[in-house]
This record gives sequence, C-alpha cells and structure tokens, in this order.
Amino acid sequence: MNSSLMQSKLVQRFISSEKDSTRSAGFLVLPLLGYAPETGLEYGLSGIYNFYLNKEDTLIRTSSIVLQGSLTTKSQSSLKLTSDIWTTGNNYHYYTEIRYRDFPFNFYGIGGDTWQADKDSLTQRLFRLKVEGEKKIVQHYYAGVALMYENYAYTDEAVGGIYDWTPLYGKAGGKYLAFGISQVYDSRNSNIYTTKGYFARLVYNYAPNFWGEENFNGSELSLNLRAFYPITQKLTLGLNATYDEFFGNVPFYLYPQLGSDEVMRGYYPGRYRNTNLITSQAELRYRIHPRIGFAAFLGTGAVYNKQFDFSALKPSYGGGLRYFFDLEHNSSIRIDYGVGEKRPGEPRQAAFYLSLGEAF
Repeated sequence: MNSSLMQSKLVQRFISSEKDSTRSAGFLVLPLLGYAPETGLEYGLSGIYNFYLNKEDTLIRTSSIVLQGSLTTKSQSSLKLTSDIWTTGNNYHYYTEIRYRDFPFNFYGIGGDTWQADKDSLTQRLFRLKVEGEKKIVQHYYAGVALMYENYAYTDEAVGGIYDWTPLYGKAGGKYLAFGISQVYDSRNSNIYTTKGYFARLVYNYAPNFWGEENFNGSELSLNLRAFYPITQKLTLGLNATYDEFFGNVPFYLYPQLGSDEVMRGYYPGRYRNTNLITSQAELRYRIHPRIGFAAFLGTGAVYNKQFDFSALKPSYGGGLRYFFDLEHNSSIRIDYGVGEKRPGEPRQAAFYLSLGEAF
C-alpha cells in the first residue's frame, strides 16, 4: 500500500467528518501515564475495539472489547478486560469482565461524613469474574441472568490509622459467588452515543453462604434509569438516576462508593461509602462538529445506612470535551473535570477524568 493511500485512510479514520461507508470496525489504543506518591510512576495502555457482530444488520448495536492495563515503579499492577456483545437483531446481549488489581487506595471511614485528615493508605488485591446474558423477550424488553465471583485481600500500609481502629466486617478481605437476575427496558437509539430513548435496568444478586467466616452472604439490589431528549439536532439532554443497596452480612469493601468517572464526578471513589447509594445527574451534550463535542453536567447523591436523609445529599457539577475518534460507532474520548463539596477546613473536592465513551 502506497503512502498516499495510507495517509488518506488515516485522515478518514481520525480527522474526516465523513463516515466510513463500509461499516468497518474501529480500534484505538491510548497510553496511560501518571504519578502519585503511593504508586510512583504508573504506565500502561488502554485499548478499545468496536465492531458489528453482523455487518449486514443495519440496526444491530455496536459491540466492544476494552483492555486496560498498567504497572507502577512500586511493583503494583492493574488489568481489566471487558466485552459488551450484541447479536443479530439485538436479540441477545452479553457482558463479561475479568479484572485483577493489586493497587493502593485511600480509606477514610464509613458514611457520608468522613474527613480528609483521616486518610489511611491500604493496598487492595482484587480478582473479579463477571458474566451477564440478557435475551430480548418483546421489543425493548430484556430478561437475563448473571454470575459474579470476587475475591478481596487488604494490607494496611500505615498501621495506627482509621482503618486499624474502625470496627469493620471483613477487614482482612473475603470472597463471594453471586447469582443474579435482571430486567431491562431499552428503547435507546444507540448504546454508544444516545440522543433519544429510555433505559431502565433492575438487577438482583444473591450470594449464598459457601465459605462462612467473614465472606459475604447476602444480596444486592440495583437500579439504573436513563432518559435522553433531543433538544436540537446537535444538543441532547441526558438524565440518569441510580440506586444501590446491599443486604445481609455486608463487608465494608462491598459498600457502594460515591464517586467515579461516570456517576458523581468530582469525588475520590471510596471517600464516602455505606450500604446504600442513591444518585441523580443531568448532562447537556452539544456536538458542535461530527468529531468534537462538549458537555456540562450537574448531579447530587448520597450514601446512607437504613434511612435516607435529604440533608446528606452532596453536589457534583462540571464539564468536559469529547473527541469522536470513530464516527461509524460514535465512540469518543472523554475529558471531564468534576467538582464536589467543600468541607470545613478542607479544599473543595474535585477530579479530572480521561475516559473512553460517555458517562452514561
């Protein structure tokens, strides 16, 4: 292949505002690079492969495989492989995740009233295997089953801190095997960049008492609601609400956490955690050009135990930039800056995110 043809294909793939008419697969690899005192230098790669399982089906949704891996100069590592597969006619939807993590994180205590000064550094070793399958029963309605295994282990890197003196169930770690069922309503016009439609997913997981001791035995109920309204051809309003609750002898490491690159942006994951989590957010998405978009978001949420209190709600707001590297599948690189609450005597909480795909 001559150089001019290769250059033309590169322009078409990453710069041109025209779609590739062949409905081809899309592939992107991004370098990962960062530094923190607890990890030293972190380096790795993040890659995504988008494709249609049946290119002849013009209504089939985009399937994807995502691989993320990193190492640090302090011998820590993280590896995550996910797949999201849609079959012909969107009759079946399969999701899998394999994850290994040997990485530090900060523990601040339990509840929505923790303090920066109590930060305690731990090392978490996690192995996760997750498999989900859903079948379309009638138009827009799916029912499915799930299987998930997780194994956690913890090392306290700073003995004498809040992790030591807080009574925690499952302090050393634990494992569980959960079986789940799901019910889904999905009328979105796209599963990658939605501009119209509704999505509702209710999941119930149950973990039998296979291992005893301080391993998880109980259940989880989670709900995810989304709605998308086209205001103009380029401007979309997205709404999202989530609810997550655990029941039984719940270890601290399974408590839902406030803050991620998708929900309650601006908070360190785990700064606030408890047995219940509720969130809501709205996002305005403006696609100024086929390759470029902007977003502004506003949300609120809280963690709590047993009884919800409106005064516990915390703010989340911010904005970001989108670069659509694959027009056929509407796949984007997302850069967001989220802002959270300011507690007395502490700087306002905030976070910067570089992610693949939309927040919801």
